[in-house]
Amino acid sequence: MINGYILAGDLVSARRLFDVAPERDVVLWNIMVSGYIEDRDMIEARKLFDEMPNRDVMSWNTLLNDYANNGNVEVVERLFEEMPKRNIFSWNALIGGYAHNGLVFEVLSAFKRMLSESVVPPNDATLVTVLSACVRLGALDLGKWVLVYAENHGLEGNVYVGNALMDMYAKCGIIENAIAVFQGMKTKDLISWNTLIGGLAMHGCGADALSLFIQIKNAGQKPDAITFIGILCACTPMGLMEDELAYFQSMVHDNSFVPQIEHYGCMVDLLARAGRLEQAMDFVRKMPVEPDGVIWAGLLGACRIHKNVELAEVALQRLIEIEPKNPANYAMLSNIYGDASTWEDVARLKVAMRDTGFRKLPGCSLIEVNDAVVEFYSLDERHLQREEIYGVLRGLLKILRSFGYVPDLKRVMRAT
Repeated sequence: MINGYILAGDLVSARRLFDVAPERDVVLWNIMVSGYIEDRDMIEARKLFDEMPNRDVMSWNTLLNDYANNGNVEVVERLFEEMPKRNIFSWNALIGGYAHNGLVFEVLSAFKRMLSESVVPPNDATLVTVLSACVRLGALDLGKWVLVYAENHGLEGNVYVGNALMDMYAKCGIIENAIAVFQGMKTKDLISWNTLIGGLAMHGCGADALSLFIQIKNAGQKPDAITFIGILCACTPMGLMEDELAYFQSMVHDNSFVPQIEHYGCMVDLLARAGRLEQAMDFVRKMPVEPDGVIWAGLLGACRIHKNVELAEVALQRLIEIEPKNPANYAMLSNIYGDASTWEDVARLKVAMRDTGFRKLPGCSLIEVNDAVVEFYSLDERHLQREEIYGVLRGLLKILRSFGYVPDLKRVMRAT
């Protein structure tokens, strides 16, 4: 009955019944704590948790997961250290909590700690989360080690691990390995097909992506909206304007999907890359959804390629309305002015960028060194080995110049 009140959203009646219950075992306590968590009342949930006479590992895991989902990582870490006993769900809550909050370095650290300290082996959910972190950091070597671990522990045939491996290889630049993983999978779901189609499109293998789309139907899978994003992206680099339009219309009329902002963005990108900027702008104006910053930024970038200052100014104005504090947008238009040698406009825009009060974030690169991921920033003066790093860069520049390389200084945007 208590659970029924909770499902109905009546926490007051549930708590009243809980307080008068003659016997309250750990299951009933967990149900009541979970009810407060589902109602987003973390104060009462924690208070009741602290009053529990006998807390099992499920009690701790319930609280861990919710604090992780709410972004309170410090509390998650503290609870995790306080736990008298941990199981696989405890470790996954910690690792997943880091991933959910974008703390990818901490994901890898927690995974390594799990391997060294815990008697609980990682499962497929653990490996999928770790592989996703490897993608974001470009930590390909660690990702390959995860593959070996999966093979040695009977998880190589797991469809979720296979999908994560494909995604990692595709995004880390080894599409051949992604294809090999796909071909070796005994079981494939729609995510498997979508992952490889998206990866092929990303690598400019549009024809292969379109061929795979045909195979989906033969395999008895029904494409979804994400499938069509991959297909539209595959058409764009090849300039297949008529084909992309046909796929777009097929998505709407044959598959009854309502196009989302990502689908419209693919169409705008196709037109803009082809130099049809006026047509792309007209398409944006007629879209039934409000264009986001990604679409306007894509148009702004195309305006630089095709040297259309007038439309670039329109795109920037829209971007300022959506992202008023993003100085990167000003930098793009400033570069367009620089290409057109309108230096007064460059100076005016630099002042406007400075007046936002924000500075463009420096470029950042990540590489793996000795089983660790190291960050490097543009013009970085804080790195402990900066002298050696810049020495290597100067040596590389000399080698490049010996082969006739001349840097295009017109395209360098110097911060002021």
